[in-house]
Amino acid sequence: MLETLKKRFAENMNRHPNLEWEYVEKRLKENKNALKCLQYMEESGGEPDVIGIMEDTGKILFCDCAKESPSARRSLCYDEEALQKRKKNPPTGSADKQAKGMGIELLTEELYYRLQQLGEFDLKTSSWIHTPEPIRQKGGALFCERRYGRVFTFHNHLADTEDIYAYNSDL
Repeated sequence: MLETLKKRFAENMNRHPNLEWEYVEKRLKENKNALKCLQYMEESGGEPDVIGIMEDTGKILFCDCAKESPSARRSLCYDEEALQKRKKNPPTGSADKQAKGMGIELLTEELYYRLQQLGEFDLKTSSWIHTPEPIRQKGGALFCERRYGRVFTFHNHLADTEDIYAYNSDL
């Protein structure tokens, strides 16, 4: 796994211009659990890579940098609550449960936009993002994608999953 990450790191220096691989490797070797989580991401079709350091914690920020959402992570409900309420054509699982099973978290909207500044992702697919609790309490969930050279944030509602509403924003 370290060799895969090292190669991807070297091939995509624009994602982490101020970091050296030796620093990342040292931190990974100190945290075997992080390496295990990255392995799960890789095995599910993802391409984890460093996209920076979290300013508030100093932790290295890894993100799935696959051009499209991996096929093993598509056609999912947002979380288990949404899955239980989905009566018509229910998916086999939820993005939230899958992420927790890998030991990772869904991207926030802010991190999704940060990722999109480093490349073009989700040109044909969409990705669930962390949905704030007030939106979940009302039955909604958020997802993002890139179309027409822009990043869009959408929401759906558990009571009406066939209708999707959009909000767009420039990067």
